[in-house]
Amino acid sequence: MQFDFHNPYPTTRLPVFARNIVSTSHPLAAQAGLRMLWKGGNAVDAAIAAAAAMTICEPVSNGLGSDAFAILWDGTQLHGLNASGRAPAAWTVEHFKRKYGSDARQPPKRGFDSVTVPGAVAGWVALSERFGKLPFADLLEPAIEIAERGYLVPVVVQQKWAAATPELRHMPGFADCFLPWDRAPQVGELFQFKAAARGLRAIAQTRGKAYYGGEIAQAIEKFAAMNGGSITAKDFAGYQPEWVTPLAKDYRGYTLHEIPPNGQGIAALIALGILGQFDVAALPVDGPDSQHLQIEAMKLAFADVYKYVAEPSSMGVSPEAMLDDAYLASRAKLIDMKRAQDFRAGNPVKGGTIYLTAADENGMMVSFIQSNYLGFGSGCVEPTFGVSLQNRGFGFSLEPGPNQVAPGKRPFHTIIPAFLTKDGQPVMSYGVMGGNMQPQGHLQTLVRMLDYKQNPQAACDAPRWRYNAGLELNVEQQMNKATLQELASRGHRLEVINDNYQDFGAGQFIWRAGDPKVQGYGAASDSRRDGLAAGF
Repeated sequence: MQFDFHNPYPTTRLPVFARNIVSTSHPLAAQAGLRMLWKGGNAVDAAIAAAAAMTICEPVSNGLGSDAFAILWDGTQLHGLNASGRAPAAWTVEHFKRKYGSDARQPPKRGFDSVTVPGAVAGWVALSERFGKLPFADLLEPAIEIAERGYLVPVVVQQKWAAATPELRHMPGFADCFLPWDRAPQVGELFQFKAAARGLRAIAQTRGKAYYGGEIAQAIEKFAAMNGGSITAKDFAGYQPEWVTPLAKDYRGYTLHEIPPNGQGIAALIALGILGQFDVAALPVDGPDSQHLQIEAMKLAFADVYKYVAEPSSMGVSPEAMLDDAYLASRAKLIDMKRAQDFRAGNPVKGGTIYLTAADENGMMVSFIQSNYLGFGSGCVEPTFGVSLQNRGFGFSLEPGPNQVAPGKRPFHTIIPAFLTKDGQPVMSYGVMGGNMQPQGHLQTLVRMLDYKQNPQAACDAPRWRYNAGLELNVEQQMNKATLQELASRGHRLEVINDNYQDFGAGQFIWRAGDPKVQGYGAASDSRRDGLAAGF
């Protein structure tokens, strides 16, 4: 892939080139991954070490109670891992209706009734057992050290920590773990998380068994029962992540790979399939026609995703039908280049965080994402082992439909890693964090790279838009003013946002420059976070 290395956008970052490389949204996590590579580990070892460190360094986004997904190139083929959690056995529609009233439409946003069984730790173990080189316990050493000794809180993490505090300070265990002075830490202030160090050590020593049915699961069951929750150690003990075959869609001679449902990665594939019907490169990169076209394609994709995507066994439409070329061509015909539209789902039936990536000189590449969902997740933090629990149950519905809650079911998921290949060979592992921004970020950055040849750091730094619902868009303040005026004239309802972190995600990119032993990799890290791409 030949990029233009001129970057037309203001940035604090330059691409990093090395034969072994890790890119994350916190520098200490990138260094944790590099430590494993220095010890003789591979990219999987590096990714796990970085992921464990991120649970400590960026608790606003993830924790020991996260879910996770991964796509990895093992040197010869691609593999997908779905480590998203399942609903507790007690979760039925009747359970929630009794508790929250007959008019409740989904589980609560916070608290234990939003917590499904976390899958990230099981994902670490599964990746290590199948592809890792180093002992599993070695991979958690950096995270344990950071949790015990503490780290100095960086700017973006501190801002989000402080912003979440008013809503969450009274949630079970939150203040004990995350408000050590009865407030959020200040920038540059030392934060120690010794309870999480205890949890990480138990996970390391038992290869996750303490978490799935052992002493950590038992502590969470007890803590949940004290605070109105119904999740049990038995729910944890029955959990297993799932190896899956990534979905794929060709675009401009390359192939984008995404994890299949219950996640929203298919949205990026649908949008690319629609854009493939147009000569995007003929339109100015930051002009209104290119941006309008991408926005409308993304809206069409979300219309289908929000209607059909759920746990695969509950879907009435197959992913293959949703990605059918003829169907996507018919959807593309609905786009009016002069008018924004509020699209409805089509009918494809025939008779959706922290992201990190790592690569090593032997050719292994890992695209990895884990999340507590909304900031700090459920807000519940088991205090003995420092397990900050996600709130993925909020993604279920209590209404009839494919995403209706049921025992043991996985909810609709937003976190999605991405991987790009060409002619069956690896090109790039990448991802963009941030709720429903993720497929939108996958789309916008990839179009910039493949249609406009912008290098990944430039594509990452470029201003973004975020579709919400109807005709509503959030746009970054750096976006071209003439483009914004023209989009508004076409009917887009625009809100200019100054907080880039909150609304527009953040990406990490590693692309393969050639033979990893000779030409190595290039990496980009989004300036919207406190991140770092580092290598040797």
